[in-house]
Amino acid sequence: MAQIAHNIYIHVPFCVKRCKYCAFFSRACANPDWDTWGERIISEIKSWHARLGNIVVPTIFFGGGTPSLMPTDVFAKIIGAINKNFYIESNAEISIETNPGTIDKIKMTQFCDAGANRISIGVQSFDDKKLQFLGRIHSANDAMRTIDMAMQIGVRVSADFIYGLPGDKIQDIIHMCKTINKIGITHCSLYELTIEENTPLSKMKLDMPDNNTMAEMYMAIQKHLNMPRYEVSNYAVDGHECQHNMNIWDGAPYIGIGRGAAGRIFINNTWYEQMGDETLFQPISDSDRAIERLITGIRTTRGVFLDNAIKQITDLEFAKSHSDVLMFSGERIHATDSGMLILDDIIEKLVK
Repeated sequence: MAQIAHNIYIHVPFCVKRCKYCAFFSRACANPDWDTWGERIISEIKSWHARLGNIVVPTIFFGGGTPSLMPTDVFAKIIGAINKNFYIESNAEISIETNPGTIDKIKMTQFCDAGANRISIGVQSFDDKKLQFLGRIHSANDAMRTIDMAMQIGVRVSADFIYGLPGDKIQDIIHMCKTINKIGITHCSLYELTIEENTPLSKMKLDMPDNNTMAEMYMAIQKHLNMPRYEVSNYAVDGHECQHNMNIWDGAPYIGIGRGAAGRIFINNTWYEQMGDETLFQPISDSDRAIERLITGIRTTRGVFLDNAIKQITDLEFAKSHSDVLMFSGERIHATDSGMLILDDIIEKLVK
């Protein structure tokens, strides 16, 4: 029986140092054993081939950590192993996260020559003081140079930013948006700073912007950024959305490879929750999977496709009676601009 296509996420855990806000699985390591790590990743790829067969792969995403620290020959071997064990679509999106200060133009070109066609750059801020507060290793100038390098190469470019830091004002957000507009990138992610437990920031007494101010910042982004929002924190010129994330948010299966990665596998009409490095593989119910799809899908502007599984776990009467925050478009349900501001509350009421 032919298996359904699966996207692939590969977690690269190594960093020069951990940022003060980071709660992801990552390790500050000066000299990782890249060859051993790469062989473990390739071993996982072979294991999934044995389980899934020669499946189609629409997207591949190398996240971290800091994937741009990876030697390009290790990256090329991993892409080669995926190509050997699966079928990578001819127009597959292959993304790699990079951090300024960890990559030059030669290395970036080598990543692209080996298959990468989308570079996601962890800028976070164009303000050196804010970068220092966040614990980043690069400067604003480093970030600009990295973006410029990627644009010169001609690869698709995305940049990540964090806002809502202590002392942030609406004018700071407007200035950030105008700077992004001048650069001319076609995709960016703007994340509200979240203070996670057991991070250095969680141990500091910080005067964070209140909820009303954060809502004003969020609305200011939509007003001043020259890219439409297509997900709560993601903006893109039409046609430049991150296809990997779009697939996953829409409920497509994906394999998580490497310790710290998570996946959702679909085999013979059964969903499985999965963690990389073979640390977890267990079935999940159709209703639990539908709830996951609702939670991720409602965060996008195109919303959730109302198939039977989604209908069974969704309070459609609540949706119909709250047209100020939820709307129906064809076979999909999505949040309005007002709804985007209170998604957590909506989801809680929308799930039966």
